[in-house]
This record gives sequence, structure tokens and C-alpha cells, in this order.
Amino acid sequence: MVVSPPFLSHARPLSVLAGALRTAGAEVHYACAPAFASLAREAGVGFVPLAVTRNANTGVAESTRQDAAEAARLRAFLAATREGAVAALLAQARHRRADLLADPEGVLEALRAVDRRLRPDWYVVDQLNHSVTLALHCLGLRWATLCPGHPDQLPSAPGAYFGLPSAWPDALRPGPDRLAGLRAAVRRDDEELTARFAAFAARHAPGRPAPGRAFALGSAHAVVHPYPALPWRPTPAEGPRRLFAGHLAAPPEPLDARWDERVRRLRAHGGRLVLVAFGTFLSARDDVLRTVVRGLVEGTGDVSVVVAAGDRVAALADLAGERVVVARSVPQTALLEHVDAMAHHGGGNSFTECLRAGVPALVLPFSSDQFAVARDAERSGAGVVLDPNAVTVSAVPAALARATADAGRFAGLTREVRERGPGWAAARLTAAMGSPGRDGGVDPGRPGR
Repeated sequence: MVVSPPFLSHARPLSVLAGALRTAGAEVHYACAPAFASLAREAGVGFVPLAVTRNANTGVAESTRQDAAEAARLRAFLAATREGAVAALLAQARHRRADLLADPEGVLEALRAVDRRLRPDWYVVDQLNHSVTLALHCLGLRWATLCPGHPDQLPSAPGAYFGLPSAWPDALRPGPDRLAGLRAAVRRDDEELTARFAAFAARHAPGRPAPGRAFALGSAHAVVHPYPALPWRPTPAEGPRRLFAGHLAAPPEPLDARWDERVRRLRAHGGRLVLVAFGTFLSARDDVLRTVVRGLVEGTGDVSVVVAAGDRVAALADLAGERVVVARSVPQTALLEHVDAMAHHGGGNSFTECLRAGVPALVLPFSSDQFAVARDAERSGAGVVLDPNAVTVSAVPAALARATADAGRFAGLTREVRERGPGWAAARLTAAMGSPGRDGGVDPGRPGR
């Protein structure tokens, strides 16, 4: 049973992993909100409707149907990104307190019912599905953790906290006072959620071990990282198997006729092609999209651009022309096979998809783990990092020149990412989880796990 939160950037990789587990010989069911049933069909697995949070994102966050409170939170978050990195992270910390354990009793009962009906041997759960992880712990069920994005999203050291970037790119290092305030906020979140986990487990599973530090509660058996095994990452002395799969993307499909024609036309008017995409939430920052596109087109004579504008197509329509295509959404993995560079927001999927395609990047991180991902892109030579709130039209061409000067410098990392992927992850995950059986075997959740 693969359980996903209702966010497309998480749901799609989990569905690809579900399909790979099916190919490896498992009977697989994919559980997510009803709007994501098509992903189960694409993966060739069973579907179980399961709501695990009030929030959602089916592809473009602003146009996803959400209640008024969730829509207001999204607007507040986007406003905070305009103030800078720490403001965005603090806004996420405030919102996190209201959402991390949304309806834990309902999730527990829903999982109990599903488990009684289907009797899975083990589960795969997204690390950000905190209510699901807690329910699995309370029910004594066997699970593997998928840690989306940067590996430090699952903190393993006493001084590490969810919501506090483990590393910062050179262009966005906050001052010590700002960092101290952020650390205090995320530490408070850690303590509050840990207390809520303990109280919930004491009520609903008094015979089970205490879950321990909430944000660090993961599988005792295996953690899948759709991320490369970068040489500077620390190796934990103990704990579950860490499976660095490189990526969890389906093989890129050929461009359809419409996009193939667009690419040929853009190439005819500009020899190089750059994809600009900030993901499903941050496409709302059309001011930064505009600056980057203008810098690419006005500052160079040989660059054409495809920009994924989400709900801001109308706001950016004036940029469209012989060298610019403005689209609501784009076939990103397919386009990466045809572009010379990409400008993205530091999302884990975009980072690893660029690595797999061997495409250098301009990285403009706004929030979450994007700062740590951006630092890895910078350190590996796979990207040049710009501050999205300080970038200027004139700075973009020079950044592109630096990013594309020697794309071969991260060729070894590209080979590693290509050699792994969903099939690699499925085979090793199956081996790590052991023989079929419902023996529990869930980690008691001591700090550091």
C-alpha cells in the first residue's frame, strides 16, 4: 500500500514508485485523494480513496479547489515569499501548526479500515504524511518512508530541525539574528508536535512504545530518497537503510506534435532553449518569472524560452512571441530532453530531473527545503543560484553563461542518477522490507531516527 498526500509534486513520484513495485512483482494499491485516481491507473495499480489532509494541490496550487482558510493561507505564504527566505519559512512554520495533525483520529480509523480490508504486508508513506506515519505507528504496522525533496527533511541529528535548512546557498545566507529567530520557531514546532504525537499515542495505542521525536519518526526498515547520494552527505552510523534512488520519475515520453512544433519554432528564432518553471505553487510569483524571461530574451541574442506560468498566463501574455512560449503547464521531463538549461525554484523533482537530463540550471529558491537543494546544485556544479527577490534583468544573462559554461562538470552525477531510479528503488526497497508478513517491526521512534 503506497499512501500519498494530495500534492501533485509528491503524488506523482509515489505513483511511479507504486508502478515500479508492481513491475517487481508486488500487488500494489495506491491511496490518495480521489482527484489523483488517474495516477493509479497510469501506474497499473489499484486505487484506494483516502484523505489525509485538508490542503491539496492538483497541479496549479492557486486553481485547486480549497476551502477559504486554505486559500487564505496560500495567499499569506506567497506574500511572505516576497519578504525573503526567513519570512517564507516562518510563514510555513505558522501554517504547519494548524495542518500537521489534521483529523488524526479520522486518518487512524480510515487506515485501520483499509488495513482490515486489504491486509497489506507493508506500506510506503510520504514523510510529510505525519498523520499517516503516526497512525501506522499506533497500529503497529510495517512501513517504509519516502522522504521527498532534500534528505534532511527527515532530521537525523539532535540539533537538526524540520523547517530549518541544513545548508544555504551563497546568495541567500540570512544573518545570525534572523537564523536564531527561525531556529526558535522550528524548535517550538518540533516540541509541540512531539508532545501531540505522544498524547495521541497514549490515548489510542497505550501498549505501543512512545513515538519519540515527531519529525524524526520514520521507518525502522528503509527510507527512500529520490535524490543522489552526494559525497558530502553524512552517513548515519545506525538506523534504517537509506536508499538514494537518484530520482522517481517515469521515463520521459516523446514530445507530442504541438510541443515538437513549438520547440522547432523556438530553436529557429534562438539557437539555445531555456525552460523556466517554478513548480505548482510558485508559478504565482509572476514578477520573478517575468524578470527571468526578460533577462534571457533581452540580454541575449540567441536564447528562446518556454515558461510554465500556471494561473498567470494572462499576466505574462505580453512576453509571448517568436522567442517565448507562455503556457499554463508544460511536459517538463519531456522538454528537458530538448533544452540547454532550466530556471527553477529548487524543488527536489526539478533538481533531480535536470540531473537526469544533464541540464544545467539557474536556481531561485523561495521556501521549504529549496535552499538546501539549491546549495547542493551549487556545490555539485549543476546550478547557479540567484536570490529570487533580488534578481535583475541584467543579472540573468551572466548567470546563464556561468551555468552553461561547462555542463560536463556534473556528468558523473548525471550517470549515477540515470543508473538508479524507480526500478532500482523498488528492488532494494523490497529486499529491505524482507519477506511478506505482518509482524509489526515498527521502530519505537527514538530521537535521531
